[in-house]
Amino acid sequence: MIYKFILLSDEVDNFMREIQIDSEATFMELHDAILDSVKYGKDQITSFFVCNEDWEKEQEITQIEMDTSSEYDNYVMDETKLEELLSDEGQKMLFVFDMMNERSFFIELRETIPGMDLPMAKCTASKGTAPKQILDDLFADLAAASSKGGDAAFGFEEDFNDDDFDEEELDDLNISDDYFSEQNF
Repeated sequence: MIYKFILLSDEVDNFMREIQIDSEATFMELHDAILDSVKYGKDQITSFFVCNEDWEKEQEITQIEMDTSSEYDNYVMDETKLEELLSDEGQKMLFVFDMMNERSFFIELRETIPGMDLPMAKCTASKGTAPKQILDDLFADLAAASSKGGDAAFGFEEDFNDDDFDEEELDDLNISDDYFSEQNF
């Protein structure tokens, strides 16, 4: 049987990918097909989540074996076939491709085509440009600032003095003297 998946992104309005893959393929094969279709590197840890109708995460399929409690079923991408967890048209999943920022693609099993096999997964429709794989602008800015050394790495001025505080501005913030004496920071 062939599964036809549709991928969407909540970051890019005109983005869409359609992937067709055999139902006996593994989640790792779907993983690779997704990354190839969006031209992402394969050096990041990712996960699939089978979701309910409201996109709430239910079952996780990890890229690597995770040590978790034995009360939960553990599924690993290269050991788990798609047909083990998916069978119904309309089934929803999330593919988390940026774990640090919890960014993902929304995936729906749009169609099942019985009586046919597909030797390799393929992207059969592509629209729009995928979002950046990793949001690293913040890290790049911090790295550039830290190369300057000192407190400048964190945006602090090197020539700081108490005269830089404007008492009226502090009063506008409604912060009492007790705030600092109570060690609220």
